[in-house]
Amino acid sequence: MDLDKVIRKINSKNVRNVGLQFPEGLKMQAVSIAREIEEECDVNVIISGDPCFGACDVSDYKMKDSVDLIVHFGHTPLPIRYEVPTVFIEAFSNIDVKKDLKKCLESLKDYSRIALVTTTQHLHLLNEMKDFLEDNGKEVVLGSSKSTRKGQVLGCNFSSIKNLDADVFLFIGSGNFHPLGIYLFTKSPVYALDPYNNELREMTDYADRILRIRFARITKAREAKKWGIIVSSKEGQYRLELAKQIKKLLKDSGMEGFVIMVDNVNPDVLLPYFDLDAFVVTACPRIAIDDSQMYKKPLITPQELEIVLNKREWENYQLDEILFRRR
Repeated sequence: MDLDKVIRKINSKNVRNVGLQFPEGLKMQAVSIAREIEEECDVNVIISGDPCFGACDVSDYKMKDSVDLIVHFGHTPLPIRYEVPTVFIEAFSNIDVKKDLKKCLESLKDYSRIALVTTTQHLHLLNEMKDFLEDNGKEVVLGSSKSTRKGQVLGCNFSSIKNLDADVFLFIGSGNFHPLGIYLFTKSPVYALDPYNNELREMTDYADRILRIRFARITKAREAKKWGIIVSSKEGQYRLELAKQIKKLLKDSGMEGFVIMVDNVNPDVLLPYFDLDAFVVTACPRIAIDDSQMYKKPLITPQELEIVLNKREWENYQLDEILFRRR
Protein backbone atom coordinates (compact mmCIF):
# COMPACT_ATOMS: atom_id res chain seq x y z
CA MET A 1 0.00 0.00 0.00
CA ASP A 2 1.29 3.42 -0.99
CA LEU A 3 1.24 5.27 2.34
CA ASP A 4 3.28 8.15 0.92
CA LYS A 5 0.45 8.78 -1.51
CA VAL A 6 -2.02 8.84 1.39
CA ILE A 7 0.05 11.40 3.27
CA ARG A 8 0.44 13.59 0.17
CA LYS A 9 -3.30 13.47 -0.50
CA ILE A 10 -4.18 14.42 3.06
CA ASN A 11 -1.64 17.25 3.21
CA SER A 12 -2.89 18.65 -0.10
CA LYS A 13 -6.44 19.00 1.20
CA ASN A 14 -7.95 21.24 3.85
CA VAL A 15 -9.03 18.47 6.23
CA ARG A 16 -8.90 18.04 9.99
CA ASN A 17 -10.49 14.62 10.45
CA VAL A 18 -9.67 11.57 8.33
CA GLY A 19 -11.49 8.24 8.30
CA LEU A 20 -9.62 5.04 7.50
CA GLN A 21 -11.37 1.94 6.19
CA PHE A 22 -9.85 -1.49 5.62
CA PRO A 23 -11.09 -4.88 4.43
CA GLU A 24 -10.79 -7.63 7.02
CA GLY A 25 -7.45 -8.90 5.72
CA LEU A 26 -5.80 -5.50 6.19
CA LYS A 27 -7.29 -4.42 9.50
CA MET A 28 -4.21 -5.61 11.43
CA GLN A 29 -2.30 -2.75 9.80
CA ALA A 30 -4.87 -0.10 10.76
CA VAL A 31 -3.26 1.10 14.00
CA SER A 32 0.24 1.45 12.57
CA ILE A 33 -1.08 3.32 9.53
CA ALA A 34 -3.21 5.61 11.70
CA ARG A 35 -0.20 6.34 13.89
CA GLU A 36 1.99 7.28 10.92
CA ILE A 37 -0.69 9.50 9.39
CA GLU A 38 -1.18 11.39 12.65
CA GLU A 39 2.58 11.82 12.98
CA GLU A 40 2.99 13.11 9.41
CA CYS A 41 -0.25 15.11 9.04
CA ASP A 42 -2.00 17.58 11.32
CA VAL A 43 -5.23 15.54 11.44
CA ASN A 44 -7.30 13.35 13.71
CA VAL A 45 -7.76 9.79 12.47
CA ILE A 46 -10.87 7.67 13.00
CA ILE A 47 -10.66 3.98 12.05
CA SER A 48 -13.83 2.30 10.81
CA GLY A 49 -14.22 -0.91 12.80
CA ASP A 50 -17.15 -2.25 10.77
CA PRO A 51 -16.78 -5.10 8.29
CA CYS A 52 -15.85 -3.92 4.80
CA PHE A 53 -16.77 -5.94 1.72
CA GLY A 54 -15.51 -3.74 -1.09
CA ALA A 55 -15.79 -0.34 -2.73
CA CYS A 56 -19.56 -0.88 -2.59
CA ASP A 57 -19.24 -0.63 1.19
CA VAL A 58 -17.50 2.68 1.91
CA SER A 59 -18.33 4.08 5.37
CA ASP A 60 -19.32 7.46 3.97
CA TYR A 61 -22.87 7.54 5.37
CA LYS A 62 -21.74 6.45 8.82
CA MET A 63 -18.73 8.78 8.96
CA LYS A 64 -20.03 11.81 7.06
CA ASP A 65 -20.59 13.85 10.23
CA SER A 66 -17.25 12.81 11.72
CA VAL A 67 -14.63 13.11 8.96
CA ASP A 68 -13.71 15.38 6.05
CA LEU A 69 -12.00 12.66 4.02
CA ILE A 70 -12.08 8.86 3.88
CA VAL A 71 -9.09 6.77 2.85
CA HIS A 72 -10.35 3.39 1.67
CA PHE A 73 -7.70 0.68 1.39
CA GLY A 74 -7.62 -2.43 -0.74
CA HIS A 75 -10.20 -1.80 -3.47
CA THR A 76 -10.61 0.09 -6.72
CA PRO A 77 -13.31 2.79 -6.92
CA LEU A 78 -16.75 2.17 -8.40
CA PRO A 79 -18.82 4.65 -10.44
CA ILE A 80 -21.10 5.51 -7.54
CA ARG A 81 -21.62 8.61 -5.41
CA TYR A 82 -19.86 8.90 -2.06
CA GLU A 83 -21.15 11.28 0.60
CA VAL A 84 -17.62 12.07 1.79
CA PRO A 85 -14.60 12.68 -0.50
CA THR A 86 -12.90 9.29 -0.70
CA VAL A 87 -9.36 8.33 -1.70
CA PHE A 88 -8.88 4.73 -2.80
CA ILE A 89 -5.53 3.12 -2.08
CA GLU A 90 -5.07 -0.22 -3.77
CA ALA A 91 -3.31 -3.03 -1.96
CA PHE A 92 -1.25 -5.24 -4.23
CA SER A 93 -0.09 -8.72 -3.37
CA ASN A 94 3.67 -9.30 -3.37
CA ILE A 95 3.31 -13.01 -4.20
CA ASP A 96 5.36 -14.25 -7.16
CA VAL A 97 2.67 -15.43 -9.57
CA LYS A 98 5.01 -16.34 -12.41
CA LYS A 99 6.31 -19.49 -10.71
CA ASP A 100 2.74 -20.76 -10.45
CA LEU A 101 1.99 -19.86 -14.06
CA LYS A 102 4.65 -22.35 -15.11
CA LYS A 103 2.58 -25.08 -13.50
CA CYS A 104 -0.42 -24.08 -15.60
CA LEU A 105 1.23 -24.70 -18.93
CA GLU A 106 0.67 -28.47 -18.89
CA SER A 107 -3.04 -28.07 -18.08
CA LEU A 108 -3.40 -25.39 -20.76
CA LYS A 109 -1.50 -27.25 -23.48
CA ASP A 110 -4.65 -27.96 -25.51
CA TYR A 111 -5.74 -24.31 -25.54
CA SER A 112 -4.19 -21.66 -27.75
CA ARG A 113 -6.27 -18.55 -26.96
CA ILE A 114 -6.48 -17.71 -23.25
CA ALA A 115 -8.56 -15.04 -21.53
CA LEU A 116 -6.62 -13.83 -18.50
CA VAL A 117 -8.68 -12.56 -15.56
CA THR A 118 -7.78 -11.43 -12.05
CA THR A 119 -8.78 -9.28 -9.07
CA THR A 120 -7.47 -5.96 -7.76
CA GLN A 121 -4.66 -7.59 -5.73
CA HIS A 122 -2.91 -8.86 -8.86
CA LEU A 123 -3.77 -6.25 -11.49
CA HIS A 124 -0.26 -4.78 -11.28
CA LEU A 125 1.11 -8.12 -12.57
CA LEU A 126 -1.34 -8.48 -15.44
CA ASN A 127 1.03 -7.42 -18.22
CA GLU A 128 3.82 -9.55 -16.77
CA MET A 129 1.54 -12.61 -16.69
CA LYS A 130 0.35 -11.88 -20.21
CA ASP A 131 3.93 -11.64 -21.48
CA PHE A 132 4.85 -14.93 -19.80
CA LEU A 133 1.99 -16.82 -21.42
CA GLU A 134 2.70 -15.27 -24.82
CA ASP A 135 6.38 -16.17 -24.49
CA ASN A 136 5.19 -19.74 -24.06
CA GLY A 137 3.19 -19.76 -27.26
CA LYS A 138 -0.24 -18.64 -26.03
CA GLU A 139 -2.43 -15.92 -27.42
CA VAL A 140 -3.79 -13.86 -24.51
CA VAL A 141 -6.89 -11.67 -24.51
CA LEU A 142 -7.96 -9.19 -21.82
CA GLY A 143 -11.48 -7.92 -21.39
CA SER A 144 -12.59 -4.55 -20.03
CA SER A 145 -15.75 -2.64 -19.19
CA LYS A 146 -16.90 0.78 -17.98
CA SER A 147 -17.01 -0.28 -14.34
CA THR A 148 -13.93 -2.52 -14.15
CA ARG A 149 -10.33 -2.28 -15.24
CA LYS A 150 -8.79 -4.31 -18.01
CA GLY A 151 -8.72 -7.98 -17.04
CA GLN A 152 -10.54 -7.35 -13.73
CA VAL A 153 -13.61 -9.04 -12.26
CA LEU A 154 -15.44 -8.04 -9.11
CA GLY A 155 -17.59 -10.14 -6.83
CA CYS A 156 -20.69 -8.57 -8.32
CA ASN A 157 -19.67 -7.61 -11.84
CA PHE A 158 -18.45 -9.87 -14.65
CA SER A 159 -18.96 -7.43 -17.51
CA SER A 160 -15.27 -7.46 -18.49
CA ILE A 161 -15.31 -11.14 -19.50
CA LYS A 162 -18.56 -11.30 -21.43
CA ASN A 163 -18.32 -11.82 -25.17
CA LEU A 164 -14.58 -12.53 -25.03
CA ASP A 165 -13.42 -14.87 -27.77
CA ALA A 166 -11.23 -17.40 -25.96
CA ASP A 167 -10.72 -21.15 -25.75
CA VAL A 168 -10.25 -21.08 -21.98
CA PHE A 169 -10.37 -18.60 -19.10
CA LEU A 170 -7.53 -18.45 -16.57
CA PHE A 171 -8.43 -16.72 -13.31
CA ILE A 172 -5.64 -15.62 -10.96
CA GLY A 173 -6.70 -15.15 -7.35
CA SER A 174 -8.18 -16.79 -4.27
CA GLY A 175 -11.63 -18.24 -3.72
CA ASN A 176 -14.16 -19.90 -5.99
CA PHE A 177 -16.83 -17.26 -6.50
CA HIS A 178 -15.08 -15.30 -9.27
CA PRO A 179 -14.12 -18.34 -11.39
CA LEU A 180 -17.59 -19.78 -10.79
CA GLY A 181 -19.13 -16.61 -12.19
CA ILE A 182 -16.80 -16.69 -15.19
CA TYR A 183 -17.80 -20.30 -15.86
CA LEU A 184 -21.53 -19.61 -15.61
CA PHE A 185 -21.45 -16.45 -17.73
CA THR A 186 -19.20 -17.80 -20.48
CA LYS A 187 -20.01 -21.56 -20.50
CA SER A 188 -16.32 -22.01 -21.32
CA PRO A 189 -13.57 -24.03 -19.61
CA VAL A 190 -12.23 -22.14 -16.59
CA TYR A 191 -9.08 -22.74 -14.56
CA ALA A 192 -8.48 -20.96 -11.26
CA LEU A 193 -4.89 -20.44 -10.14
CA ASP A 194 -4.65 -19.62 -6.42
CA PRO A 195 -1.14 -18.19 -5.83
CA TYR A 196 -1.66 -18.21 -2.05
CA ASN A 197 -1.72 -22.00 -1.81
CA ASN A 198 -0.10 -22.88 -5.16
CA GLU A 199 -3.25 -24.64 -6.37
CA LEU A 200 -4.68 -24.91 -9.88
CA ARG A 201 -8.35 -25.92 -10.09
CA GLU A 202 -10.52 -26.76 -13.07
CA MET A 203 -13.96 -25.36 -12.23
CA THR A 204 -16.42 -27.76 -13.89
CA ASP A 205 -16.89 -30.13 -10.94
CA TYR A 206 -17.15 -27.27 -8.44
CA ALA A 207 -19.69 -25.44 -10.61
CA ASP A 208 -21.78 -28.61 -10.94
CA ARG A 209 -21.80 -29.02 -7.15
CA ILE A 210 -22.86 -25.41 -6.57
CA LEU A 211 -25.60 -25.72 -9.17
CA ARG A 212 -26.96 -28.80 -7.41
CA ILE A 213 -27.09 -26.81 -4.16
CA ARG A 214 -28.80 -23.90 -5.88
CA PHE A 215 -31.31 -26.26 -7.51
CA ALA A 216 -32.16 -27.65 -4.07
CA ARG A 217 -32.68 -24.12 -2.69
CA ILE A 218 -34.89 -23.20 -5.63
CA THR A 219 -36.93 -26.38 -5.24
CA LYS A 220 -37.47 -25.65 -1.53
CA ALA A 221 -38.37 -22.02 -2.33
CA ARG A 222 -41.22 -23.19 -4.57
CA GLU A 223 -43.14 -23.97 -1.36
CA ALA A 224 -42.92 -20.36 -0.14
CA LYS A 225 -45.91 -18.02 -0.10
CA LYS A 226 -44.59 -15.21 2.10
CA TRP A 227 -41.29 -13.63 1.10
CA GLY A 228 -38.79 -11.22 2.57
CA ILE A 229 -37.14 -9.01 -0.06
CA ILE A 230 -33.79 -7.87 1.30
CA VAL A 231 -32.39 -4.47 0.31
CA SER A 232 -28.96 -3.30 1.45
CA SER A 233 -28.52 0.29 2.56
CA LYS A 234 -24.93 0.20 1.27
CA GLU A 235 -24.64 2.60 -1.66
CA GLY A 236 -22.97 0.09 -3.94
CA GLN A 237 -25.51 -2.65 -3.16
CA TYR A 238 -28.66 -0.54 -2.92
CA ARG A 239 -31.33 -1.79 -5.35
CA LEU A 240 -34.67 -0.62 -3.99
CA GLU A 241 -36.26 -0.34 -7.42
CA LEU A 242 -35.42 -3.98 -8.10
CA ALA A 243 -36.98 -4.90 -4.74
CA LYS A 244 -40.18 -3.06 -5.70
CA GLN A 245 -40.29 -4.93 -9.01
CA ILE A 246 -39.85 -8.22 -7.16
CA LYS A 247 -42.66 -7.34 -4.75
CA LYS A 248 -45.00 -6.67 -7.69
CA LEU A 249 -43.91 -9.89 -9.37
CA LEU A 250 -44.72 -11.84 -6.22
CA LYS A 251 -48.07 -10.11 -5.85
CA ASP A 252 -48.96 -10.90 -9.45
CA SER A 253 -48.13 -14.52 -8.66
CA GLY A 254 -50.50 -14.56 -5.68
CA MET A 255 -47.79 -14.25 -3.03
CA GLU A 256 -46.82 -11.72 -0.37
CA GLY A 257 -43.55 -9.82 -0.40
CA PHE A 258 -42.16 -7.56 2.35
CA VAL A 259 -39.17 -5.29 1.72
CA ILE A 260 -36.59 -5.42 4.52
CA MET A 261 -33.72 -2.90 4.46
CA VAL A 262 -30.55 -3.78 6.36
CA ASP A 263 -26.90 -2.80 6.34
CA ASN A 264 -25.11 -6.14 6.75
CA VAL A 265 -27.11 -9.20 5.71
CA ASN A 266 -26.58 -12.15 8.05
CA PRO A 267 -28.67 -14.97 9.55
CA ASP A 268 -29.20 -13.19 12.88
CA VAL A 269 -30.73 -10.16 11.15
CA LEU A 270 -33.39 -12.39 9.57
CA LEU A 271 -34.29 -14.39 12.69
CA PRO A 272 -37.16 -12.10 13.81
CA TYR A 273 -38.98 -12.71 10.52
CA PHE A 274 -39.86 -16.29 11.39
CA ASP A 275 -43.30 -16.03 9.75
CA LEU A 276 -41.71 -15.56 6.32
CA ASP A 277 -41.08 -18.68 4.25
CA ALA A 278 -38.11 -17.56 2.13
CA PHE A 279 -35.98 -14.56 1.21
CA VAL A 280 -34.74 -13.03 -2.03
CA VAL A 281 -31.65 -10.87 -1.65
CA THR A 282 -31.02 -7.81 -3.83
CA ALA A 283 -27.82 -6.95 -1.92
CA CYS A 284 -24.38 -8.43 -2.67
CA PRO A 285 -24.79 -11.40 -5.06
CA ARG A 286 -22.25 -13.41 -3.09
CA ILE A 287 -24.46 -13.65 0.00
CA ALA A 288 -26.82 -16.26 -1.40
CA ILE A 289 -24.03 -18.32 -2.97
CA ASP A 290 -21.13 -18.18 -0.51
CA ASP A 291 -23.20 -18.12 2.69
CA SER A 292 -25.97 -20.45 1.61
CA GLN A 293 -25.39 -23.04 4.34
CA MET A 294 -25.76 -20.41 7.08
CA TYR A 295 -29.45 -19.76 6.40
CA LYS A 296 -32.19 -22.12 7.60
CA LYS A 297 -34.74 -20.84 5.10
CA PRO A 298 -34.18 -20.49 1.35
CA LEU A 299 -32.21 -17.38 0.48
CA ILE A 300 -32.12 -16.91 -3.27
CA THR A 301 -31.17 -14.34 -5.91
CA PRO A 302 -33.56 -12.38 -8.17
CA GLN A 303 -32.66 -14.63 -11.12
CA GLU A 304 -33.36 -17.71 -9.03
CA LEU A 305 -36.74 -16.26 -8.05
CA GLU A 306 -37.54 -16.03 -11.75
CA ILE A 307 -36.94 -19.78 -11.96
CA VAL A 308 -39.17 -20.35 -8.92
CA LEU A 309 -41.95 -18.39 -10.61
CA ASN A 310 -41.39 -20.09 -14.00
CA LYS A 311 -40.24 -16.82 -15.57
CA ARG A 312 -36.81 -18.24 -16.42
CA GLU A 313 -35.69 -21.71 -17.48
CA TRP A 314 -33.22 -23.57 -15.26
CA GLU A 315 -31.03 -24.06 -18.33
CA ASN A 316 -30.67 -20.26 -18.46
CA TYR A 317 -29.29 -20.05 -14.90
CA GLN A 318 -27.02 -17.05 -14.25
CA LEU A 319 -25.44 -15.42 -11.24
CA ASP A 320 -26.85 -12.11 -10.11
CA GLU A 321 -24.86 -8.98 -10.99
CA ILE A 322 -24.91 -5.39 -9.78
CA LEU A 323 -24.44 -2.97 -12.65
CA PHE A 324 -23.50 0.22 -10.89
CA ARG A 325 -25.70 3.27 -11.21
CA ARG A 326 -25.90 6.37 -9.07
CA ARG A 327 -28.99 6.85 -6.89
